Amino acid sequence: MCAMRIKRWFDVVVAFLALVLLSPLLIVLALCVRVRIGAPVLFTQVRPGMRGLPFRLVKFRTMSDARDASGALLPDAMRLTRFGKFLRASSLDELPELWNVLTGAMSLVGPRPLLVEYLPLYTPEQARRHEVRPGITGWAQINGRNALSWEERFALDVWYVDNWSLALDLRIIFRTISKVVGQVGISHGTDVTMPRFTGSRR
Repeated sequence: MCAMRIKRWFDVVVAFLALVLLSPLLIVLALCVRVRIGAPVLFTQVRPGMRGLPFRLVKFRTMSDARDASGALLPDAMRLTRFGKFLRASSLDELPELWNVLTGAMSLVGPRPLLVEYLPLYTPEQARRHEVRPGITGWAQINGRNALSWEERFALDVWYVDNWSLALDLRIIFRTISKVVGQVGISHGTDVTMPRFTGSRR
């Protein structure tokens, strides 16, 4: 319990300082998104957090609202703008999630929050990824990111849950910076990011 409190205080201090120091960059990025992609500037979506409880994730928008002749949204790959690709490749689209960290819905480090619709598809072992707060970055992100299969990614998430320490979090944060600079593991094959998760063999 004491260790988790230290983790929480570390999250709060770092997220607050990062939001303050990066506020000029956040303003510039928000203006660029507004001009190049349109309103709203922020993308919000309900995601499952710790214990699977829902929260509203916030990040910079990277896709347009382009639709086909029938009014249906075009596939993600067609709606992802050039500027949106840059935001994703640099992970700058994730910066607003610092607010989620500050409010306690997320941690700086932890399993990435995925879609609510995936919850009933997890095996009991995979579902253990929700025993901790989801993170902006995580063990899976520095060990393959979107180049991993879903099963590999979930196994790494559960490993993190079982082996967490503040030293491990610091290691992940520093390695995340190098991964982002190198833009490693951003795509998965021909998909823009990851293909949809449809369940694993139990």
